[in-house]
Amino acid sequence: MQSVSLSAETRTATRRAAVKQLRASGKIPAVIYGKIAAPQALSVDDKTFTDMLKHHASEHLLIDLNVDGDDRPKRLALLQEIQHHPLSRAVLHADFHEIAADDKVTITVPVESTGEPVGVKVSGGLLEHVLKHVKIRGLAAAIPEVYEVDVADLDVGQTLHIGELVAPEGCEIVGNNSNPVFTVAGKRGGEEEAEGAAEGAAAEAPKEAEAK
Repeated sequence: MQSVSLSAETRTATRRAAVKQLRASGKIPAVIYGKIAAPQALSVDDKTFTDMLKHHASEHLLIDLNVDGDDRPKRLALLQEIQHHPLSRAVLHADFHEIAADDKVTITVPVESTGEPVGVKVSGGLLEHVLKHVKIRGLAAAIPEVYEVDVADLDVGQTLHIGELVAPEGCEIVGNNSNPVFTVAGKRGGEEEAEGAAEGAAAEAPKEAEAK
């Protein structure tokens, strides 16, 4: 995962009214914590932060944090959690987890498919995306922002499980090996039968009317 540069400032305002005023000034309250140092209150620019999120598929990013005016201005951190407003989805708060470059971490990343399954191309099946995210453990720099899975060999009735995924080099995929990730289903015969039954019912209706 390639790191993203982001500037931050130290923050002393922690009371609700002060935090509300901070947001009104275009800043997002944040905190950084981890085993390297004690937790510290920060703030980041709202527009810069939200623009950064728009350019990435996941909110779990590796951040090169530049803390202005601090004794330790350079921090490597994972964007651990973001609190959104339930209606507007505006960012209310951000949590950063400070790590060392050689720390192994577990990050939840989105799963995307590549290729067209043979069961879709040849047999007219339907690719079903069952598991949308996977947890990957390793060095943060080795974990991809998006985990891509080649599904071209999947035929109708076949399923790709977590245990069959190939982890990125130096990493491992964490989860129940039997959980399905992608599957190719056959044509939906139930829908075709339902359509046939509807046509049959429509054909029978005039006969019933005549009988009456």
